[in-house]
Amino acid sequence: MEKLVEKIIEFVPNDVFTDDVVANLLPGTPNSRYGIIKRAIAKGEIIHIKKGLYALAKKFQRKGINLFGLAQLIYGPSYVSFESALNYHGWIPEAVYAVTSAASKNAKEFTTPLGVFSYKRIPFQSLFFGVDRVESPQGPYFMASPWKALIDYVYVYKKDWRGIDPVVKSLRVEIESMKNTNIDLLGQLGAIHKNSRIKKFIKGVEKDLKQ
Repeated sequence: MEKLVEKIIEFVPNDVFTDDVVANLLPGTPNSRYGIIKRAIAKGEIIHIKKGLYALAKKFQRKGINLFGLAQLIYGPSYVSFESALNYHGWIPEAVYAVTSAASKNAKEFTTPLGVFSYKRIPFQSLFFGVDRVESPQGPYFMASPWKALIDYVYVYKKDWRGIDPVVKSLRVEIESMKNTNIDLLGQLGAIHKNSRIKKFIKGVEKDLKQ
């Protein structure tokens, strides 16, 4: 086992770590540390996720890796949204092939040994309004509420939806799921958004749910 892996296991509580963590654990030059990392990757002891970000191989992991938390380490600031959040909340039945997130920066997609991570840009000042911090054994992550995830979806994919009917037909969200969720948050989200499509969508949904 590489010396680096032993030190990670001994001194670092998480199974995901960065170049900065390695620099604190190992003396020497950046080149020497990079050589140690490369050998550990070649031996299958460390997983290279992206430049500067790594994980212990599964056989050495203590807590495991939460993909939602990992998504925010790969590219941020970001939070889980769109299909991943809707699936997480039980609003859509389909399994999601990638972890989908909203970010304040440009859209990107990362294909890693641990899965695909997709990011869409949400250029709102109140980016994290309607987003919850979730605690997990592997560390915290940010998850959009169902309404926030749905509004992000309508915004990014430019859906000209005016009520719940297309949500039910296109995403197969059940009406009861929408009725049993905090509808007040929907109105609050509508109050802070300037996008006309979002405002019309929220107004239509609120009208439909009151019937």
